[in-house]
Amino acid sequence: MNNTALNLVTAPKISVPSISSAAMLVELSVSVWTGIKKDKRASQDVEAQNGADTGVAKVSKKLLGDCAELKAVQDFTANVRTGIHYAMTMPWSNSGLRLLPTAKYFDYTKTMTALEADWWKLVETFLAAYDWEAAQAQAKLGSLFARDEYPTVEKLREKFRFSVNYIPMPEAGDWRLNMQAEAVDVLTAHYEKFYTDQTQRLVTATWTVAAEALTAMSDRLADPDAGGKANKNGSKVFRDSLVENMLDAIDKLEVFNLTGDQTMQTMQKRLRQLMDGVTPDALREDREYRLAVKREVDAAIKALPSLDL
Repeated sequence: MNNTALNLVTAPKISVPSISSAAMLVELSVSVWTGIKKDKRASQDVEAQNGADTGVAKVSKKLLGDCAELKAVQDFTANVRTGIHYAMTMPWSNSGLRLLPTAKYFDYTKTMTALEADWWKLVETFLAAYDWEAAQAQAKLGSLFARDEYPTVEKLREKFRFSVNYIPMPEAGDWRLNMQAEAVDVLTAHYEKFYTDQTQRLVTATWTVAAEALTAMSDRLADPDAGGKANKNGSKVFRDSLVENMLDAIDKLEVFNLTGDQTMQTMQKRLRQLMDGVTPDALREDREYRLAVKREVDAAIKALPSLDL
């Protein structure tokens, strides 16, 4: 079997029922001061020194250098957005709105509330260190230093925001506007297409998560003696995340199957049964068991819809 990344061409076309009662849209908005500013004078100097045209060089500077407190906020923010928010939701539109099943609303809200509290603690730690860091900046930046580029702590606090907005999932045809019937028909048809396309995108994304998790597991379970990638001792390394990612994919097949797709239900149950009792330790210690699990995983991959193997 080809162990390169699977390319999910498209999931099976579905008859789209209303999912407005089974899901909502959620928007996570987190703003963080970057501490980075473009230096026009330094940019012009670089252009002049290299005989370059005006406007071709851009010099950016870190106003606080490598400030550990600010980096902690930035790293935490990135994890909240891409590591947690994205893991608990699915894409819905290009505007950044994500789909959240109503069944996961309380788990999501509880998680985000706790993360927001931790985030503000990191922000306050940074703000407490800010004046000291700003005072040290001149030595770090040399001639690039400009005191008027440093806001006060009060102004700086305004640049940090953390909010979560929940938006009801609209239904096609729900145009409560005072407009002519012809315009309503056009808008309704437009949204019906958007609604169908985005629901299809949700189904495809859910299948993709399962395909990627299965492919990764198949690759890691490959026998080193058969050409599989091994470590320097000739054996595979099995991280706990291998099983964790598979279990997470199975959960997504269940939670995000908002259309009640029978094929997805069947696959979710099949994979749940396949992973019952599977542990990283068991995979590490028992070669025959490992290969038996791989056979089941490979069979599941072949049963996935519309996969280019």
